[in-house]
Amino acid sequence: MVVSGKGQAAGYPEEAASESRLVESKLVLSDADRATLKFKAERGLVRVLAAQAVMALVAALVSWIIAGGAAGASALIGAGAYFVPNAFFAVRLLLRLKASKPASPIAFLTGQFIKLGATAVLLALAVQWWRDWLVWPAMLFGLVCVMKGYVLLMMFRKLP
Repeated sequence: MVVSGKGQAAGYPEEAASESRLVESKLVLSDADRATLKFKAERGLVRVLAAQAVMALVAALVSWIIAGGAAGASALIGAGAYFVPNAFFAVRLLLRLKASKPASPIAFLTGQFIKLGATAVLLALAVQWWRDWLVWPAMLFGLVCVMKGYVLLMMFRKLP
């Protein structure tokens, strides 16, 4: 389609008219649609947290079997460093959903930065406190497993 200087399609008036109708139309949701979306969002958040918890346990178990107790504990520490701030963030989102308060993109982005900052602080504290017996590969394995917990949901086609 060729657009003239006046914003109309040159030679295609029916396309210009249909495009202007699309721009002007708004998506209107019924109360039932809103309730369905809210339910799916809540269920999705809970499923992601559950998948991350399962992945944390799997990482700890695999690390423990392969390299012993210190590796298993290190994997749990790495997993917890991401899971705990993420769980707080998800609970905050769930509470806002329950209260039917609209989500602000700035608040969401700020929450993400806080979550990542808290993860970095927890990892630094773990290294400082338990450096004598901490197994770095296991800790990083636990961290990555929890961060990729949604892959478990994708495998079982339960991703929201």
